[in-house]
Amino acid sequence: MQVIGLCRFSYPAIGGFQVEHETIEDRIAYLYGAQRLEERFRLMETVALPCIKAQTDPDFELIIVIGDQLPKAHRDRLGDITADIPQVRIVEEPPRPQREVMKEIFNKARKDPSEPCLQFRHDDDDAFAVDFIERLRAASRDAEKLTAQHKAVNFDWNKGYVAEFGTHGIASTDIYRALYPAAMGMQIRGNSPLTIMNFAHEKIGRFMPVVSYNEPPMFVRSHNGSNDSRQKPVKKVPVKPIDHKQTEMFRTRFAIDVDTVQRVVSGG
Repeated sequence: MQVIGLCRFSYPAIGGFQVEHETIEDRIAYLYGAQRLEERFRLMETVALPCIKAQTDPDFELIIVIGDQLPKAHRDRLGDITADIPQVRIVEEPPRPQREVMKEIFNKARKDPSEPCLQFRHDDDDAFAVDFIERLRAASRDAEKLTAQHKAVNFDWNKGYVAEFGTHGIASTDIYRALYPAAMGMQIRGNSPLTIMNFAHEKIGRFMPVVSYNEPPMFVRSHNGSNDSRQKPVKKVPVKPIDHKQTEMFRTRFAIDVDTVQRVVSGG
């Protein structure tokens, strides 16, 4: 079954942000600010991409959506850090309503729309486990009777970590959070135009069955200065530096290497 993922990298969508801007020019200026983009690149390189490269099942595609006005130097840098990941395809789009353009990209990516497919979304500062694609396919097989009865079925792994990344390395805490997009996939029936982007992730259970898994840990949610969802006042999640055992777990489970984090974040 075809597996398609989508990642938005500072795409200046019309709508779809927690923090709004008066004009699209204001949004582009915010998204392409030098300090913000540098942080996004460092998180992309150390957190979001390593788990893509390390997947135990490599048979999937990840579409990275960028704005057609992203400066060439940044477009080239993105191309450089994804050049050795065959699953990645970069798509440029002008500013458009978020759900409209993302749904269109998903449906264009389907090789045979008459066949079912699996879809996921991937934030550019989060990670999922190295066996996410493998487990998503297995979940689909286990739910064959259920998926045969519905246009869409959601698969949700709700155990993971909140983490902060810096020159100090990694600080984290474990969390349980249902319907968090970092470790969520959706099976879409053949001949259905639905996509995972049709739905607000926290409301998916209103529209389809959800198969939920409480084990194993499947995601790392990054908290950082440029999180869109954290630009408004929110309760801080307490984290503490990871120990040797956790360092090894982050490396083997999520392909996040603490030495690489420290080197990249410090500009080395």
